[in-house]
Amino acid sequence: MVKLNSATTWALGLALLTFAACGTDSGSGTARGPQNPSVEDIVAPEFNEDSAYAYVAAQVAFGPRVPNTDPHGACAEWLIGELTRHGAQVTVQEGRTRAFDGTILNMKNIVGSFHTESRDRVLLFAHWDTRPFADKDSLRQREPIDGANDGASGVGVLLEIARQLSQIPAAIGVDIAFFDAEDYGRPEWLPSSQNGYKDWCLGSQFWAANPHRPGYRARFGILLDMVGARDAVFNQEGTSLRLAPHVVRKVWKRASDLGFGNRFSSRSTPPTIDDNLFVSELAGIPSANIVDYRMNIRPMGYGPFHHTHADNMDIIDRQTLAEVGTTVLSVVYNP
Repeated sequence: MVKLNSATTWALGLALLTFAACGTDSGSGTARGPQNPSVEDIVAPEFNEDSAYAYVAAQVAFGPRVPNTDPHGACAEWLIGELTRHGAQVTVQEGRTRAFDGTILNMKNIVGSFHTESRDRVLLFAHWDTRPFADKDSLRQREPIDGANDGASGVGVLLEIARQLSQIPAAIGVDIAFFDAEDYGRPEWLPSSQNGYKDWCLGSQFWAANPHRPGYRARFGILLDMVGARDAVFNQEGTSLRLAPHVVRKVWKRASDLGFGNRFSSRSTPPTIDDNLFVSELAGIPSANIVDYRMNIRPMGYGPFHHTHADNMDIIDRQTLAEVGTTVLSVVYNP
């Protein structure tokens, strides 16, 4: 268990978010138009990368957010408070699930809903927990990681989107889901199992079988996973292409229209195991995964910092957060 210095954590988090608020008030309510003049009709609130960065840093300040630990519980309360502060109707879905090694994880899926009366809805989601071990590292492999990119970056972008939704409501309903226990999968030092893919994404599997609202439906979903690294490239992920090709086309075309084509590549990756798999297959909501999976390195994969202690604030880049957040905001306000 990681010991949490709650006074230090909350003070740092408050300072970071105070900085974000001071830096973004002047931009509240303004609209960001596209860089491509051929799509001048695409208008959305202006995504603030400083605010998103502060949200990432505030999560990391809690320490690793591993289920059954004090930092995990404290961060959950903070996430609930932030969504509530931004006017969302918040549902906390508590559950117990069994990890690959038999550990019973006390998890919390946290869902913030905007424009709840609308039946036309979009689901935006990310996982908020962090890896309990650094199994790809050469040192301190049995210790949990900060998860600045793998976890906190997607949540940080979605919290900034929640802040914008509170100021300029979208025409459709939006649900922002923070899924738990995504990263408690089988470590590298153990052999894979026949059903090993089910070791991952335990929170989204639980939610897909028990949605936060009976009969919940959404037009489509977008997953944000590892969306903050400085040199990130978002190729078109294979599971998304199989289960939600029209959503992939929508998101990647919008990114291109906004001038982010270099970041959102038209290359495809192999299918991966991520929350979008279970949301698409089990919940029936076709979902695209914006994930930093790199095809131009050997071996292919999620970058040299993935599941190591190098996944810290040093690799987080405001511009990457801005391009992802601007794209997703544009899709939400112009679906």
